[in-house]
Amino acid sequence: MSVLFVSGIDTDIGKTYATGLLAKSLMQQGVNVITQKLVQTGISKQPDGELGIADDILSHRQLMGMPLQPCDLDFTTCPYRYEKPASPHLSAELANQPLNINVITDATKALQADYEMVLLEGAGGLLVPINEQLLTLDYIAERGYPIVLVTSGRLGSINHTLLSLEAIKSRGLMIHSVIYNHIHDDAEQTDAEIANSTIDFLQAYLANYYPEAHWLVLNKQANEHSDNADIALPTAFI
Repeated sequence: MSVLFVSGIDTDIGKTYATGLLAKSLMQQGVNVITQKLVQTGISKQPDGELGIADDILSHRQLMGMPLQPCDLDFTTCPYRYEKPASPHLSAELANQPLNINVITDATKALQADYEMVLLEGAGGLLVPINEQLLTLDYIAERGYPIVLVTSGRLGSINHTLLSLEAIKSRGLMIHSVIYNHIHDDAEQTDAEIANSTIDFLQAYLANYYPEAHWLVLNKQANEHSDNADIALPTAFI
C-alpha cells in the first residue's frame, strides 16, 4: 500500500485539513510522504493569466510544516486545475480543457517512485464525476486504492457516511480509515447530542461491519492552523 485516497461524505467536510494533518502525522512516524490532489477547481488566475498551484496543495504544505516541493512547482501533485468552482466535469468543459485521467495516474506513479506514501485527496464526494464518462469512485476502483473517509457530526452525517461506505464496499474497495472531523461543532446544523450520538453510532457500526478500519479524530483546533494540531495514528496504520 503506497497510495491512500482521501475522500469525504460531502464537500466542505474538511478533506484538505485531514489530508495535510494525516501527512504531518505520518512524517512524525518517519514516513516519507507527499500529498496529491486529484483535481482542483475554483482557482483564481494569477496576474499573468495562468492558474497557479492548487489551493489544497498549498494548505497541505502549510499543515505539514514544509515548503513547496519541486513536484508541486511542476504541477505533478495536481496536474488539472480549473477556474470555475464546480464539479470537475463541468469546470473542464467550461475551460475547454478536457481532463485526461491517464495524466493523473502517471503523476501518482511518478510520486510513488520518490515517496513511500502518497495521500491522494479527491474533489467533493465519492461519486463526483471527473469527466462525462467516469465517476471519482470508479476511477479509484480501477486503481484499487484503499480509502480514508472524512465525516463529521452535523445533522445528516450518519446517512451520508453509511451511503459512502456502501458505495465503497460495492466496488470491492478497502475502507482503510474513517476520520471524524470536529469542524462543524459550532455550526448551526450541529447539535451536541446529535454529534455525540453520531460518534457512538459510527464507531459501533465500524466495529460491527468494518472491524479492520481505523477510527481517527481530527480535533477542532486543527482547522485553525494550530502548530500543535495533529491526528493520532496507531502504530500499525500503514
